Amino acid sequence: MQYSVAMTGAVHTMMREHLVRDDGQEDVLAATYLLSTGVRRTTAVVRTVIPPRDGERLVHGNASFTSAYVLRAAVEARTRGEGLVLLHSHPRGRGWQGLSIIDHDTEADYERVARAYTKMPLLGMTLAGRDAGWSARFWFDNIRPSWAESVRCVSDKLTVTWNDALRPPPRPTSSQQRTISAWGDAAQASIARLRVLIVGTGSVGLDVAQRLAATGLLEVGVMDFDAVELVNLDRMIGATRLDAALGRAKVEVAARLMTSAATGENFHPVVHEVNVTDPAGLQAALDYDLIFSCVDRPWPRAVLNQIAYADLIPVIDGGIALDTFADGRLRGGIWRAHTVVPGHPCMVCLGQLDLGELSLDMQGLLDDPTYIAKTGRQAPAGQNVAALSASVSAALLAQFVSLVAHPGGRGVPAPLRYLLALHRLEHSDATTGQYCSYESETATADHRPTLTKAQAEWRCIVVERNKRKLPLRLRLIDAANRTLQNVTSRLA
Repeated sequence: MQYSVAMTGAVHTMMREHLVRDDGQEDVLAATYLLSTGVRRTTAVVRTVIPPRDGERLVHGNASFTSAYVLRAAVEARTRGEGLVLLHSHPRGRGWQGLSIIDHDTEADYERVARAYTKMPLLGMTLAGRDAGWSARFWFDNIRPSWAESVRCVSDKLTVTWNDALRPPPRPTSSQQRTISAWGDAAQASIARLRVLIVGTGSVGLDVAQRLAATGLLEVGVMDFDAVELVNLDRMIGATRLDAALGRAKVEVAARLMTSAATGENFHPVVHEVNVTDPAGLQAALDYDLIFSCVDRPWPRAVLNQIAYADLIPVIDGGIALDTFADGRLRGGIWRAHTVVPGHPCMVCLGQLDLGELSLDMQGLLDDPTYIAKTGRQAPAGQNVAALSASVSAALLAQFVSLVAHPGGRGVPAPLRYLLALHRLEHSDATTGQYCSYESETATADHRPTLTKAQAEWRCIVVERNKRKLPLRLRLIDAANRTLQNVTSRLA
């Protein structure tokens, strides 16, 4: 099992302002956390800071907790149904910090207190004063900690402190020279280690996946349960007629194209042939540091919108809508791009997600022609063309670069939309609604409200596709193509 820690930018600032002292001495602090449980990774989401009261800690060069402070924090954590975090600072430290013998023994002693009061493991954290880098470890017993592989701070910028021992920086390759020249070795070492998931591998998602692989990321996941059809070939650049004839899974095509485009050594594509609106899909998504939302339905958008706040996983979302005249001529189009993180408006507040449409989608009514005819609603529009979907993927990737590389020292912009007929780029002035339910779920992790539902439909589609008997001619052609691809890859 892998472990990580996440916090909002506001929580990071509050803890840093307390722990980094003007007099250069160490300090201590307590907080609470909740767990976000994925398939391969468990993340502690830091939730509430509990400042010390007068006399509750000793500052004497090496700061120390008093038992009264730890007990008060443990009681408060138990009352909230949350775990206990004990933090201390290394004023002259930089990056990921280890544990001294004294720090180890202190946290080991308080592990018993945390478990007795909260029934959850103690989370120990250290702040390096020179660069505000974090380190973290989980105490499942009082002998030795289980170290996290990363600590991420989520705001309009995504900053990650990496545990090089567990997730070492990849060696730059000769094919990454132009990329590294754009933002430097340190940024590339961090970006390449991010685990990124693309949900929806149609025209936009497939393009995003390949470009992330070409950027040097080592692990990119793709999630979709649909298959390639002939109707997809004018948008899914790289998918072939053979893919359509075989009914090949879109995620399998994406994995093939990513592997071909990858510039990093030991690139690892991860395939999730599952629906994110199913509990299995949601749990898989929680293993990632960042998610691209390339979906066109309200329900998966709602699930991803929730993850962005509850589990502190930034979601880069967008889409395109084309409008035509009655005679079929193009009237215009709008494409959007925005990053959903705490402090920015959610998709509902942006108008990108309609809660009424969400309810209909969850009931399956958006696919029911009888219901659509009865209510006079329009069926979901399906217009899209490759020449314009490339603009959407470019807009999403620009959001990604702003989030992780911070050009000019700035993070992601306000939500953007481009009006095709007017050739105008607009910044949204939308703000978070006063009673936004998604924003109120920030850092709730596994305590988030349930939006997913176990579904047999997508599972049946996958099973039937896997059972399909292919003509011998197509199977031979496919085998020959795979052999040629493997040989070409080895030569490259």
